Amino acid sequence: MSTYVYGITERSHAALPEGLAGVGEPPLPVRVLTEGDLAAIVSDAPENLRPKRKDLLAHQNVLAEAGAEGCVLPMRFGSVAPDDKAVTGVLAERADHYAERLRALDGKVEYNVKATHVEEAVLHHVMAQSPELRALAESNRQAGGGTYEQRLQLGEMVAAAVQAREAQDAAEVRQTLEPLAASVSVGPESTGWLANVSFLVERDSAAAFAEAVDGLRREHPHLDVRLNGPLPPYSFVEPGPAQPAGAMAE
Repeated sequence: MSTYVYGITERSHAALPEGLAGVGEPPLPVRVLTEGDLAAIVSDAPENLRPKRKDLLAHQNVLAEAGAEGCVLPMRFGSVAPDDKAVTGVLAERADHYAERLRALDGKVEYNVKATHVEEAVLHHVMAQSPELRALAESNRQAGGGTYEQRLQLGEMVAAAVQAREAQDAAEVRQTLEPLAASVSVGPESTGWLANVSFLVERDSAAAFAEAVDGLRREHPHLDVRLNGPLPPYSFVEPGPAQPAGAMAE
């Protein structure tokens, strides 16, 4: 039977709670495989696994329970190996990498920060910052709205100003928060977000990091800044255990 992998930790990691169950219907018992100084937190892999809310939460719960007792390298949901032997083989093959990552991530959590513009607020902001835009808008207003070409020119100038502001605000989000983090991982670009960045933060610094995010919101009311965390450090298991040596696949 295939083996579902939740995460990798040290062999000396504290025992998991008795009766801990993971993905599947009914939820499958979680167990530990060991190899050398490492351990993998696993269960049997259910057939036809899909990212349903129940199983996503079960995956997260196993990582939360394990992470409460020490550092765990988290696997992405749906990480499956052919069998237990394949998992222990990967632990042996990549022992140095996993040991280094466990040391580097010990005592740290991930926070993801996404930011976007509040449309009306950023329009007011760029107009307030640009005498040229204000003058052109006032000229059009006095001309009864202006010609089509004048309106088009104003629209293009406003769009360019907003785009420039996006780049400036994205840089400021990162520059403000990066000093509070041990490491930074820039997420994939996605429509609607001007910034999508994950930060690796010491658990003891979590409150200061959250306060810095609140400060960004207060100082930049034209920004919608969203904080998600604390999370297992998914973005910092590099080059990630999701597909080590081809043995485990999402």
